[in-house]
Amino acid sequence: MRTTCLLALLLSVVLTNAARAQESPVAHVVDSYIETSGHEMLRSLRELVAMPNVSENQEDVRVNADFLVDQFEARGARMELLEIPGANPTVYGELLTPGADRTLMIYIHYDGQPVDPARWRATEPFVPALFSDALENGGALIDWPEDGDEIDPGWRMYARSTSDDKAPIVALLAALDAINEAGIPLTSNIKFFFDGEEEIGSPNMRKTLDLYVDKFEDVDLWLFCDGPLHQSRKPCVYFGVRGITGFELTVYGATRNLHSGHYGNWAPNPGMRLAQLLASMKDGSGNVMIEGFYDTVTPLSESEVAELAAVPQIDESLREELGLLESEAPEQNYLQRMQLPSLNIKGIRCGAVGSRARNIVPNEATVAIDIRLVKGNVPRDMIQLVRDHIRSQGYTILDDEPTMQERRESGKLIRMQTSATGYPAARTAMDNPQVEPVVEQLQIILGDEELLKIPGLGGSLPLYLISDYLQQPLMIVPLANHDNNQHSPDENLRIGNLFYGVKAMAAILTAPPVE
Repeated sequence: MRTTCLLALLLSVVLTNAARAQESPVAHVVDSYIETSGHEMLRSLRELVAMPNVSENQEDVRVNADFLVDQFEARGARMELLEIPGANPTVYGELLTPGADRTLMIYIHYDGQPVDPARWRATEPFVPALFSDALENGGALIDWPEDGDEIDPGWRMYARSTSDDKAPIVALLAALDAINEAGIPLTSNIKFFFDGEEEIGSPNMRKTLDLYVDKFEDVDLWLFCDGPLHQSRKPCVYFGVRGITGFELTVYGATRNLHSGHYGNWAPNPGMRLAQLLASMKDGSGNVMIEGFYDTVTPLSESEVAELAAVPQIDESLREELGLLESEAPEQNYLQRMQLPSLNIKGIRCGAVGSRARNIVPNEATVAIDIRLVKGNVPRDMIQLVRDHIRSQGYTILDDEPTMQERRESGKLIRMQTSATGYPAARTAMDNPQVEPVVEQLQIILGDEELLKIPGLGGSLPLYLISDYLQQPLMIVPLANHDNNQHSPDENLRIGNLFYGVKAMAAILTAPPVE
């Protein structure tokens, strides 16, 4: 009987959402706009991603910033550049609504990752190209559609920043156009924060929040439009992100490379010692063995655990997609693992391989590691746990290259260089009254399409500046496809995800007031 009642309740919710979507003027307007203006959206995204935007190239980034100012001023927003000396500008804007008693801040970054054109198969990084499907699925290069041609939502646009993070900008512009043309009013004061340094860790975001604090004091909720949808391709919202810190380790052997025939089996091998040290940090199931590594994790609430359990399981299909027979910690699924801190090897350097390999005992070996942090973890404390573990393995930790005296006094020397850009995780409660109207409006616009609610995104953003420093709630509303090659060659966006983004942005712009 209990199962029957539960099924009846679920059916009722689905039918209610579907009926509300049909009655929702916003849902109807957005669907009609996508149908009639999809070609214009493709052209807009094509134009925007053709502008190089690598964070380190300040001249290119500023061209993008000026373009954003022009685009949003044309839609009635008051725009300005928030400047910090030597930094890329933050593009700030306001669309104030008479009588509104709530202010929403929409965050999107407009800078991009570096590119290596030689590694791109589909196109040049800043020459957008359209493909019939993902390259991995046999997608072929196709012509850009003319007005009136049918648009397949499964098409992929390839270029740097298509998905990370320029698609949300185009989706936001389209949502504004759609509701403005239909005469649907905004329900909140809307502010914009377009970050020009996210891909280098937003090093000046704290300074910007401090210097221009008057622009942020009245914000009731931040909406971060970054990151991918769930791997099931279902629309979702996240209520937090993991933090990040990291370090590099260099293990030292002799003062120079040695011939492996003359010195192998006699001189300590730094590569072997580094491998043994790394193996001591993690067991065969992927669990970190550093003492205390999981002790400071803030547990999920009962409601968060329940929402997590309701998310479709994608582990088997994801392993198949990625060519993996198994994943770490088989007793936990993908999303459960994302709620824990991780210890990840980013790269190892020791000697050479292939045609460049030589018969040597290398004189040093280096590894780069990142730690993804969850709520409760303090970056410096997690680094200290690693330090303590390294010392427990008999190493003397150095800050610089070892001197000859240090080499003669300690048999196991290691240099540790820690990250200067780490930051903690951030998470907002799912039942926060400010997030509920946005979630509700998005579900109404989606109709009977399920909206997943997930406690935390696996990736990292410096959102602690909002949740901990400004003490303001936040929510992440992503739109990119999970297989977008973010930060990699052949970055792409599934066109259907761009269209979904218009719905998500329209939901933000028209969310009902807080009750």
